Amino acid sequence: QVQLVESGGGLVQAGGSLRLSCSASGRAFSSYTMGWFRQAPGKERALVAAHSRTGQSAYYADSVKGRFTCSRDNAKNTAYLQMNSLKTEDTAVYYCAAYTGGFSRDYLAGDSYEYWGQGTQVTVSS
Repeated sequence: QVQLVESGGGLVQAGGSLRLSCSASGRAFSSYTMGWFRQAPGKERALVAAHSRTGQSAYYADSVKGRFTCSRDNAKNTAYLQMNSLKTEDTAVYYCAAYTGGFSRDYLAGDSYEYWGQGTQVTVSS
């Protein structure tokens, strides 16, 4: 069992940066594949990034590739999403999520994730 809490959202101008954090309580954080999702008003939830248990492998959606970087510090039970060159279309509620297991194609499906954070709002103004 793990509980996830996101932080770091806020209002930023286009072109700016934010770093989201996802702090996990519970045990065995290093056993979880982590994902970052976002949901904009009127749109479906979408995966933006995922990373393996060690952090050595990562996936990025085309829309954020080259601008977002995910990482994790297993010693601190924390995952991060660094977001650079933000665009107005990045405005959404961002969620971190976790599932037990390796970095397989399962990371693409929201249903694979067992645990979810409460979400943090990111608003990018023009």
